[in-house]
Amino acid sequence: MSSLFFTGDTSADGVREREFTVGDVPGVLWSPRSRPGRAPLVLIGHGGGIHKKAPASAGRARRLVLGCGFHAVAIDAPGHGDRPRTEHDEREIDALYAACEAGEPQGPIVVRYNARLAEQAVPEWRATLDALQELPEIGTDGPVGYWGLNMGTATGVPLIASDARITAAVLGQHWPDALAEPAKRITIPIEFDLQWDDEHIPREAGLALFDAFGSPEKTLHVNSGRHKELPRFEADSAVRFFARHLGSAAAISPDTGPGAGAGPGARTATDPVAA
Repeated sequence: MSSLFFTGDTSADGVREREFTVGDVPGVLWSPRSRPGRAPLVLIGHGGGIHKKAPASAGRARRLVLGCGFHAVAIDAPGHGDRPRTEHDEREIDALYAACEAGEPQGPIVVRYNARLAEQAVPEWRATLDALQELPEIGTDGPVGYWGLNMGTATGVPLIASDARITAAVLGQHWPDALAEPAKRITIPIEFDLQWDDEHIPREAGLALFDAFGSPEKTLHVNSGRHKELPRFEADSAVRFFARHLGSAAAISPDTGPGAGAGPGARTATDPVAA
């Protein structure tokens, strides 16, 4: 088992932020600045082209910490954030931009690339969860959730299908191609986000992935708008979902500042379809 090493520890506005490494994977753990006893943990899978502390990830984490008293954790996906890109990463990124400039569909490239990243990221997430559950404030018997859209869903679906510790998840905005089969094995409560006018993911593809989940309790949230126009209120809904399923009755706090929602993210140099 890889050891957990904390490399930074700061606090602001009621949220404690601890940077860490597990093996060579960097991550960040957000926690209530002062809370007795244990609390649930939510794993946050970031989107393509961004990183563990991007505004969307940090904003979701703050909502979970301040609204529910939960812990939240994100790690850099392979080739993202503080992790070096491989030659394969560079080829796939070049292919994405070439498709974008030519007006060709990016979906087949994103699906292929994300599936490759997930093969590496799933065991990294499991090792991270192993290490974090050694902390007394989290423990091995506490509830665990997963929240990830876009590339976060590409990693989250195979992770959840292979790890029974995760008992509730918010997912969405991805193609079904590589995910439908593992989704069939998932039976935990699911909240699923879909943009009706997504210019990259046809609505039929999003609906097919939602339909594939074997969960007896799954909820589809559909909003009008394009890929990066997911309304911020869906972040509030996600926090309420986790509070319901992971055991907190705390009231949801109002907007916790810039970047707190699940709304549009900035396009980055890694993935034209990033969010």
